[in-house]
Amino acid sequence: MADPADNSENSSLVWRELSRRAAFVSHRLIGWIYWDPEAIENYAALGVPDGIGYYISTRGASLGSAGNSAVTAAFYSIHPEFVGRCLDLCREHTTFEEAAAARDSAVASGLKRYSPEICESLASMEPELWTAAESLPVSGRVLFSSLIDWARHTDPLVSSWLAVNAIREWRGDTHWAIQISEDLDESMVGILDGAWRGYEDDWLARSRGADDAALERAYMKLEQRGLAKDRKVTDRGLHYRQELEDRLDDLTSVAWKNFGLEETIRFIDLIEPVGSRFVERIDQTAGPNWMPAARDNRPSDR
Repeated sequence: MADPADNSENSSLVWRELSRRAAFVSHRLIGWIYWDPEAIENYAALGVPDGIGYYISTRGASLGSAGNSAVTAAFYSIHPEFVGRCLDLCREHTTFEEAAAARDSAVASGLKRYSPEICESLASMEPELWTAAESLPVSGRVLFSSLIDWARHTDPLVSSWLAVNAIREWRGDTHWAIQISEDLDESMVGILDGAWRGYEDDWLARSRGADDAALERAYMKLEQRGLAKDRKVTDRGLHYRQELEDRLDDLTSVAWKNFGLEETIRFIDLIEPVGSRFVERIDQTAGPNWMPAARDNRPSDR
């Protein structure tokens, strides 16, 4: 491995790869909770009928008091009406603080149940993970900044998980900023991402609320830019999507540089062996397509 302390192109590629791998395992460590039956039951116990809207209301809990439009802006690719319905249900029956607590309770029990061997080591990383998170710029990262201001959890294991989530959401905010700078609307993003990840029939875009009319408009825009043809993303479009991901990995490597080289490798090595278990939980509780960023279906040659 090249020395990441130097300024060579090879060093940049090393950090790009570490950033990619750290993000991948972070998606796996975090993503399962948003379809976890125990967490949804905890949310339903607060009075929310059938726990409807759990994903939106708990992931966006720290930003919920800012209003539906703020959460919609942070989520970017999820349909505004769906976001609004979920948040309104939460407000009607409980508070965003209680919603987050319902999720976090299931985080604690789930990590101990599904990956007991990582819990002690993950908990021990809490101070350094939060230091890395707090070192990141908040400018333009609205969801991330709301997590930094959120009350810290008293359980070191859950707190470490929340710190990883904060870094993950910083990457997510950065990801959307790149898409916006490229003049890609939410349906265009879903189409490109779905094709790049190997999803068929516009499943990914539709899962985020895109209807036939939205897809038609998005394909027209993509075709005008040479990124699609006959309602199919072209090779140029796939390469373009990969270039966006490379930019994202480069820009977000700062989070892991701040965490430290040895610490980042230790974190990756800790989570990688158990990551598939979390994806299996998503498969069992939601189905085989959800949480695309945590899956191995990204083409390796693009």
